[in-house]
Amino acid sequence: MIRSMTGFGRRQSAWPGGTVTVEIRSVNHRFLETSIRLPKPLASHEDRYKKLIQAQCARGRVDLSVLTQGGKGSARTLQLDAGLANQYHQALRTLQRSLKLGGTIDIGLIAGLHGVLGVADQPAEDPKLAKVVDRLTRQAVSDLVGMRKKEGALLAKDLLGRAATLKTYAEQIAAKAPGVAHESLERMKARVGKLLEADPPDLPRLHQELAIYADRSDITEELVRLDAHVIQFGQTIQRTDSVGKTLDFLLQEMGREVNTIGSKANDLTITSCVVQMKTELERLREQIQNVE
Repeated sequence: MIRSMTGFGRRQSAWPGGTVTVEIRSVNHRFLETSIRLPKPLASHEDRYKKLIQAQCARGRVDLSVLTQGGKGSARTLQLDAGLANQYHQALRTLQRSLKLGGTIDIGLIAGLHGVLGVADQPAEDPKLAKVVDRLTRQAVSDLVGMRKKEGALLAKDLLGRAATLKTYAEQIAAKAPGVAHESLERMKARVGKLLEADPPDLPRLHQELAIYADRSDITEELVRLDAHVIQFGQTIQRTDSVGKTLDFLLQEMGREVNTIGSKANDLTITSCVVQMKTELERLREQIQNVE
């Protein structure tokens, strides 16, 4: 069954003197993109965690973060957010100019603003920490995949329901099509009769009218192809591999057939069905953006 690209996983464990928390979340993305934030002592493990994610996820933006608090041998380090400090400085200068205020914007003022300076615990090198984080990361990734599967099942149910709606409208069009073709044939007979009454007959015009009729009067091929695409769409949803791009392609093909039916069929009932089908196709397109 298909999987969603949206998911979340979080695992936490005690560590000598503190705690370790691993969080992983994913959102829609055309390809697979990973972002991993680790404490400095674990920086060398980034590639392994990236491969772990790649083995479980084919598409989506996946963010993994590891947070340690306390811990044996941990050191407190000062962190500076220079970018935020610069934003504060620019905002204060703008405020000063707009209000025509005097005074100076000094380092003491900016350093005291929220988020500019902070203190964080940095764990010391410890092989046990890496083992704990490895275990928590695998568990968090498993939770993420489980949520993506669960949401994928809900997506599949919705997509299959809308595909069935498309098929229902197509069946209504197929039932109406023979009558529309008969009416079109009668109109064509009348046009041909007028052209043959001319002396001499306007044969080039007659050939043109017949060509137009042959091209526009029959929507059988479009209905057959649309039905095939809907069937393949339903079969693809049942697969377990990454099928988001395949579903998107099939949706484009279905849209092409529906548009052609709408341009060919000169009938109010068929036109109404086509409008409803386009609405369903648009809803399907929105949903498919979240399919892995």
